[in-house]
Amino acid sequence: MELKWLEDFVSLANTGSFSRSAEERNVTQPAFSRRIRALEMWLGAELIDRSTYPTTLTPAGRSFRATAEEVLTLLGQQRDAFLMERSRTHAAVRFSALHTISLTFFPRWLREMEKTLGPLTTRLVPGNLHDCVEALSEGDCDFLLCFAHEAVPIMVDPAQFPSILVARDRLMPVTRPGGDGSNFPGTDAAPARLLAYSADCFLGRIVEQIRQRNPAHHFAVCYENSMAESLKAMALEGHGAAWLPMSSITQELAAGTLVRAAGPEWELPLEIRLYRSAARLRPAAAALWAQALATGAPPPRDP
Repeated sequence: MELKWLEDFVSLANTGSFSRSAEERNVTQPAFSRRIRALEMWLGAELIDRSTYPTTLTPAGRSFRATAEEVLTLLGQQRDAFLMERSRTHAAVRFSALHTISLTFFPRWLREMEKTLGPLTTRLVPGNLHDCVEALSEGDCDFLLCFAHEAVPIMVDPAQFPSILVARDRLMPVTRPGGDGSNFPGTDAAPARLLAYSADCFLGRIVEQIRQRNPAHHFAVCYENSMAESLKAMALEGHGAAWLPMSSITQELAAGTLVRAAGPEWELPLEIRLYRSAARLRPAAAALWAQALATGAPPPRDP
């Protein structure tokens, strides 16, 4: 059964004339008649009383008319909804970003971009680094926002996926004042309780670089999670020390609910970079890239 058969039938029910409906449907009358006959054969019922003029519907035809009109209406409404969603999605600037960046950095950065560009329609899908890079390489997003450090390179071809520096951050160990982990970096007799990243996540690999640089430490991992926001929540409750991006704890540091657990030798500067495909961007995405390029990154914060 073809959709055009239903449209033909509804037209014929309205006009009562094969010739007028054929003209309305922009087909020859013989072709139109064959399509009506094909619909009747598919349904197993005669819909048209061909012995009268103007043409009338049989009882089966009158019953089926309501069904055909409802089906066409529902299909049209669903198609319109899909097209509207597609239009909205295509108009949106699509981002893939690490969870922490999506929660802490992205809202502020987007507001800065909109000061020049005006309101933007955006769609952001948070994920781990592997999923975010895959989304960029598969064309499922316009931009990737992620942390970067030369010690843990992101495995993308810079010729295919150029990037620009949009912000600077700092990974630092913090604790709740007087909470577990306050004895950071611990001793052999009293290890510091540590809230740790999963070993395979980006920030976990950065922390490993810091630990290798400072071998004199004694940690007891008491909690593990790949998301900085989860470690932050645990640190705020005093469960241990955690390395957190400075951008995610500025308010807590200012309020004193979290404090530095150690000196700057236990910290590491990070970049936040915006990656794109070298392929041509859609206009809204291209405008944002140009603005990000012109704006650049602010100077480093006072550590």
